[in-house]
Amino acid sequence: MYDRKTWAILALCGSLLAANLYYANKNSIAQREVAERELALQKNLAASNTGAPTTTTPGLTVETPPAPTEEETTTLESEDVIFTLSNIGGGIKHAEFKKQFKVGSKTDLVQVNHFDLGPIGGLAGADESLENIPYAYKTEESIKGKKAVYIAKLASGLIVKKTFTLVESTKPGSSYLLDFQLNLENAATTALNLGQWSIFLGEASPSYQSEVSQQTGFFWRENGSINFKDASKFKGNMISAAQSTIHGGGEKPTELAGVTNQFFTTVLRPKEPAIASLWAKSTQVRLDDQAKTVNSIYAGLQLPSATLKPGEPKTLDYLIFIGPKHNRLLRQMDAAWGDGWSDVMQYGWFWFVSRPLNWLLNTYHNLFDHLSKTGSWGLAIIFLTITVRTVIWPLHAKSTHTMKRMAKLQPEMAKIKEKYADDPNKINTETMGLYRKYGINPLGGCLPMFIQIPVFFGFYRMLQYAVELRGHGFLWVDDLSQPDTLMHLSFLGGIPLNILPIVMAISSFLQIRMTPKTGDAMQQKIVTFMPLMFFFFCYNFASALALYWTTQNIFSICQTWIMNKVPEPELKARTGGGKSFIQRMAERQANMQQARQNGGANMRDVTPDSKKKRPPRTGG
Repeated sequence: MYDRKTWAILALCGSLLAANLYYANKNSIAQREVAERELALQKNLAASNTGAPTTTTPGLTVETPPAPTEEETTTLESEDVIFTLSNIGGGIKHAEFKKQFKVGSKTDLVQVNHFDLGPIGGLAGADESLENIPYAYKTEESIKGKKAVYIAKLASGLIVKKTFTLVESTKPGSSYLLDFQLNLENAATTALNLGQWSIFLGEASPSYQSEVSQQTGFFWRENGSINFKDASKFKGNMISAAQSTIHGGGEKPTELAGVTNQFFTTVLRPKEPAIASLWAKSTQVRLDDQAKTVNSIYAGLQLPSATLKPGEPKTLDYLIFIGPKHNRLLRQMDAAWGDGWSDVMQYGWFWFVSRPLNWLLNTYHNLFDHLSKTGSWGLAIIFLTITVRTVIWPLHAKSTHTMKRMAKLQPEMAKIKEKYADDPNKINTETMGLYRKYGINPLGGCLPMFIQIPVFFGFYRMLQYAVELRGHGFLWVDDLSQPDTLMHLSFLGGIPLNILPIVMAISSFLQIRMTPKTGDAMQQKIVTFMPLMFFFFCYNFASALALYWTTQNIFSICQTWIMNKVPEPELKARTGGGKSFIQRMAERQANMQQARQNGGANMRDVTPDSKKKRPPRTGG
């Protein structure tokens, strides 16, 4: 007879043997299912290559044949863009615009994503590194010049099939769009989380050497709001440290994301917005061998977080836009393809000024283009400036009228300053009383300046991003989007000679000399030297901005000349009426100041005197 210990050992061994047989059989079944599925995929692939009828299997049957190791490219060509695709990474290697030329050239086309950081539509792993493995180009599914299909199997076991198709539509912007379908299937034996991968959005770098670095960056749109980060954010500042990677989004469904420079952008738009984060990095590139390095931004949009079980397929659909930041075109795309495209313009706070100004600029150009193909954009800028200045003429006339009346008060104001030289509060009170006496609003002379601030910045932003002006000249200007450099002055170290900013500065000085003088001597000096400040500010900017400002100055000179022909305003004292609110406040402030100065005599001192001796305590 066996003792109890022996029976326990036998029972345990039997249980372990049974468990081993059970799980071995289960594993064998799983392996057989995987082998059967792979065999079916191979049969389908062989049948597709021989033209024989295929049998369907559940899921996405996209088993890839051996991929070539050398780079092979193919092109998809629309009316405006040549998309060059590569099998390395299975995406858009670069795109060329047929009607856009590099700065200073009439033959070299502008290229996007040409620094070989990775293809647009490529996949990046969990550490934002691109998986630039060779993909197989599926000839039987592709259509030459219109459709390209790539397929590969990642090391993780994820099968990836990418289909890029030209958008053949009459809708606005179609020639810059590609349909991008991403078919995925988990061919591994374990579940995979798609959130560990992201779609590469390509890179954006300045299109010319002197382009402002703050115009290059990445963006995303969620909940109807656009978010933009420029290249300077990677360097940090006084309150933030430098960053190698910046993340954004991930809280609300992402409607679109992309990278951009001053004039061109790449946008990836999910057809079904989903919560997905965005990452971006910065690197240094050279626009040519002799140029200084400039900032380049590249980014990726995370795939929607989803767990794929073994054998489970997933399809994601996107629109890819690679094209110019043309405000009118993008606003038309809002109506045709859904809201959000026009937000890419980066007009900033004064978009409500920039958008109508851009519309009016294009309207004037279309009018003049029928009359003359040469200089129509320059004429459009001039007439747009005249239109804006005409609209605000009444405000300017009222300001001039007020300034003339204030100029006549200068002798009286000088007497007040001399009489109350030691009492600034009294000077303010008496000055406000003088304005009240003669019915002058001291803010009336500043109102047009405040009105012109949003107009100026809106105009500036509109011209800064007006891709329509690229390559178009006016008079001696070759390109309105660039400085109007005639030559480089070698005796001054190669400084460029730009004519329009010089004309702008001279016209600004003439305008100021014709304007009635107000304020003290220091204020007048500051106003006098303002044209010099704006001259240095605009010297290396687009000639379109200098043309706008010069036109505005000439218009203002003519306007001031006309106003000077109008009879001088009379300075009559008003009768009756109380003190103005500003005057009452000034008097109240003066009274409070006087009370503080006389506080020792009129106010009871409640501060305890520590130096007083305490009387002797009694009792107790």
